[in-house]
Amino acid sequence: MSNSKRLRDLLARRDATTVPGAANALFARVIEDLGFEAVYVTGAGVANMHLGVPDIGLTTMTEVRDTVAAIADAISVPIIVDADTGYGNAVNMVRTVRAFERAGAAGIQIEDQVFPKKCGHFAGKHVIEVAEMVQKIKAAVDARHDPSLQIIARTDARAIEGLDRAIERAQAYIAAGADATFVEAPTGLEELARIPKELAVPQVANIVFGGKTPDPGRDKLADLGFSIVLYANAALQAALKASYEVLSALKIEGSLRSVGDRLVSFEERQRSVAKDIWDAREARYRV
Repeated sequence: MSNSKRLRDLLARRDATTVPGAANALFARVIEDLGFEAVYVTGAGVANMHLGVPDIGLTTMTEVRDTVAAIADAISVPIIVDADTGYGNAVNMVRTVRAFERAGAAGIQIEDQVFPKKCGHFAGKHVIEVAEMVQKIKAAVDARHDPSLQIIARTDARAIEGLDRAIERAQAYIAAGADATFVEAPTGLEELARIPKELAVPQVANIVFGGKTPDPGRDKLADLGFSIVLYANAALQAALKASYEVLSALKIEGSLRSVGDRLVSFEERQRSVAKDIWDAREARYRV
């Protein structure tokens, strides 16, 4: 079964499958190694880790595409890609979908923010007109070669127009052909509960540590009817905290002795990147 069909079936289960985010192939390998069923290529993570900048629309389509291709080469589970606004208008959306599909995406998430976009949990967001987003969704659906490639339409209208209007937008996006929708940044359990109840297609929730949406846990989100729960930057935030702590100790003490328990072993590091497989290839092709 193709990864796009695997993702389609995963969405259809509506069991709040946890999908962590990865900003690079190493994090993606860890996610797969731990048994998660899919990986989310986080636009915020790519901006933070690849460019060292905030999630304010500074990444380009080709930078994200190249990240997707590297991740697809490293793992076998389905990949959902954060494609931001499609990097332009409906015509740009055609190129984005085709490029991400070739790179290995099983699902592509697009949103209705004004370009350049901002993180869904930042203040100061703006959204485009519904009619423009509808055309971008139609362009995305038309552009895919694989009919099972999942088009996930996100709306950021909750923060600007309120939840009622955000749900109305999501309904319009479903009518335009979106396979799943994603109402970003609901602010409480009552708002979360309305989303799967009022929208017919599979729904995505996004839990950001320190963000606007509460984390009621997978069981509750499954009871509410969500299909996927994104933890887009948990790995990034954990790595950043650990990096500050370990490198601070190294700066102060001139040694890693006091923080050795915070580091994976040399052997575990090599296992996580499948060095044994590359060793076997080297042996096979040795002259």
